[in-house]
Amino acid sequence: MSDQSPPPGWTPRDPDTPPEARRPRADKRPRRQPGDRQPAAPQQPDARQQPQPEPQPRPPAPGKKPRPKRTGWRRLIPTWRMVLGAVLLLALLIGGALMAGYLLVDIPPANAAATAQSNVYLYSDGSQIARDGEVNRVNVPLSQIPRTVQEAVLAAEDRDFYSERAVDPKAMLRAAWNTATGKGTQSGSTITQQYVKNYYLGQEQTIKRKVKEFFIAIKLGREKSKNYILEGYLNTSYFGRNAYGIQAAAQAYYGKDVSNLTTAEGAYLATLLNSPSAFDVVAHPQSRPRALARWNYVLDGMVKKGWLSEAERAATQFPEPGKVRAAAGLSGQRGYLVEAIKDYIVENKILDDKTLAEGGYRITSTIDKRRQNAFVSAVDERMIGKLDPETRKADRLVRAGGVSIDPATGKVVAMYGGIDYTKQYVNNATRHDYQVASTFKPFVFASAVENDSRTQDGRRITPNTLYNGDNRRPVVGGRIRFNPENEGQVSYGNITVNTATDLSVNAVYAQMAVDVGTGKVKRTAIDLGIPEDTPNFVPGPAMALGTMQASVLDMAQAYATLADHGRRTPYTFLEKITKGGDTIGLPERTPTQAISREAADTTTSMLVSVVDNGTGTAALAAGHPAAGKTGTGELDRSAWFAAYTPNLVTVVSMMGQDPDTGTLQSLYGALGEARIGGGGYPARIWAAYTKTALEGTDPVDFDLELQPGAAQPPPPSPESNPPQDTPDDEFTPAPPVRPSPPTGGQTQGGRDNGGQNQGGQDNGGQNQGGQDNGGQNNGGQTQGGRNNGGQDNGGQTQGGQDNGGTTQGTQGTTGTQGADGGPAAGLRPPPSAFLE
Repeated sequence: MSDQSPPPGWTPRDPDTPPEARRPRADKRPRRQPGDRQPAAPQQPDARQQPQPEPQPRPPAPGKKPRPKRTGWRRLIPTWRMVLGAVLLLALLIGGALMAGYLLVDIPPANAAATAQSNVYLYSDGSQIARDGEVNRVNVPLSQIPRTVQEAVLAAEDRDFYSERAVDPKAMLRAAWNTATGKGTQSGSTITQQYVKNYYLGQEQTIKRKVKEFFIAIKLGREKSKNYILEGYLNTSYFGRNAYGIQAAAQAYYGKDVSNLTTAEGAYLATLLNSPSAFDVVAHPQSRPRALARWNYVLDGMVKKGWLSEAERAATQFPEPGKVRAAAGLSGQRGYLVEAIKDYIVENKILDDKTLAEGGYRITSTIDKRRQNAFVSAVDERMIGKLDPETRKADRLVRAGGVSIDPATGKVVAMYGGIDYTKQYVNNATRHDYQVASTFKPFVFASAVENDSRTQDGRRITPNTLYNGDNRRPVVGGRIRFNPENEGQVSYGNITVNTATDLSVNAVYAQMAVDVGTGKVKRTAIDLGIPEDTPNFVPGPAMALGTMQASVLDMAQAYATLADHGRRTPYTFLEKITKGGDTIGLPERTPTQAISREAADTTTSMLVSVVDNGTGTAALAAGHPAAGKTGTGELDRSAWFAAYTPNLVTVVSMMGQDPDTGTLQSLYGALGEARIGGGGYPARIWAAYTKTALEGTDPVDFDLELQPGAAQPPPPSPESNPPQDTPDDEFTPAPPVRPSPPTGGQTQGGRDNGGQNQGGQDNGGQNQGGQDNGGQNNGGQTQGGRNNGGQDNGGQTQGGQDNGGTTQGTQGTTGTQGADGGPAAGLRPPPSAFLE
């Protein structure tokens, strides 16, 4: 059907004509009547062909400047109206969330931590090592806790507790910022929040738990008094030693009720709240400086708050906590293993100690049960069974520690911590208070190869490089004057680095450390696995003698890196941790190439020589190719043997410690021997353990890629001296005479009468009969030193021990501190005021 025509008298509508064009104007003439003649319509232009007029802006009000138009990037910036609206909307949302949270979150019943479970520790095969005991908790009313103890806790954890709200958002934000910026993990929680976490929730670090803690703390703060909350906090906090609550802690650390605690003791218990495991100065002696710093912080806080006077603060002495009373279920090696595993979990931030203390965890370790038993048997048979403390007082001082690691995986497969955890609480395998002695020397050589180091006269350092090995030879090129003594105070002349390693010559390695650069040596040791914060880890020529105090575990880690061709795999005690149906994540342990294979393997080649030809021949009894190094600490307080086969690394150390005072002691006379060296009992224990641990496996040779020039035959050296065997598997130049323990000789025949003054340096020491006439030149090493007048005729045998050798005729070979007339005449100073 076609469209109808428009009525007469109407202009046809153009669909493209805008409405304004169709709208009649006020000044138009009247509408035509029907019958009027229709004039011809003017030609209308097409609206699509005409430009549209720009919309005109509204004229500004009188007296008001027009607002500038926002163009370009300014259009992206929100206006203040938009910002204000967003802030108001956000505030409404937050306020609504807070109201909803407050209404929806109720105060729950006590959590599992209030009745904590035990953790189960397992060997790698799934059999049980131990459970860590039942919960030790006794609640006491706040009125029984001394006021100063309460104030010490407040000074440590929340000094404004009585005046602040239940939550402190500013502190929470500050703690989050400090944690995010690397200033240390901080909780930012008030005591109210901590109590909520302890008693109602748990220690897990999740946003859900933190949100619940926030709202429960607010409700608790409104419904309960401050005293109620403080009492609950003191009765639920974990203080270490399996002690929950201040009463259990008072008994565990000081053997007394909480009501009898002194201010100093209360301050120490308050210190433990920050880190219960780390700040136990008995369990972790290496943490004493940190614990003391925290204890002082608590007391200073009490002074600032007016709770303790300056005079009382000055008179306060640190209260030594008592010995740990271990649970019967942790006797033998079990307690050492459990504590080492727990320390590993906490130090690697897998779980914090408070979360772990909640219990319920099933922890599968890397400890191989068969090898663990083999380690214990080796120590018992080779050392413990030979001790006779009733007859020999020195036997009371003997301690032993050991660690065995699979170098390919970093798994700790066995550990010996001491005779019994319930009798000797401190783990000898993880403590950091004994010098590692000459077991450090391989790190110096490894650093030399790694850094392509050269001697002072430009020769590349290899196993065949010649060094002067004379006793007390001054180190050249260093900023520190140092002239180290050799073991037995023996001078060797020019010897190769390989021979110096076999014989553990201090003079050579002190010079080598300076040639390499002591900073580079330290860097290499750290790369191998020695912690940077190891006590006494100070760059200097003396570091080559092993003055640092690394643990047996640390040394096993470093030697494992050498054994695995310079590839470092961080050690671990853990296979798996589960709780309920959940598996706890373990840290990544990606292997890294710490030093070049060339540096590691060349070092290994020299350590093979130590076992085959040097001070470590007792290790040959293992029946497997081995590389190792002996060491004897200052004043013979420790003796080490660190060695490895291609697939097993083990470090053994003997240590001297007074069982009553805990002080470090020399091992002179222990086990009926004048001295204890690393090549003796430690090497024998190593061999017995390694033989059993590798039972059923074929001996495997080392696959080594050596430094260029390392395999070349050593240059001839007429001044070098070949080693000779001794009954104790130790090596010194021929003929060796082992130094003996002191018997009182410094005063009469030592330094005063016959030592350095009359016969030592003046009459027969360095000038007349010592180094010049009868010492090294005429009668020393060549003519009369070792052969005619040295050790045989006038040195140690006739003039040394019997007639007064050092007193009348040397400081060069036998008279450094004034007397090698010691063993016979009673005039010898401590023979090991140096390290082997």
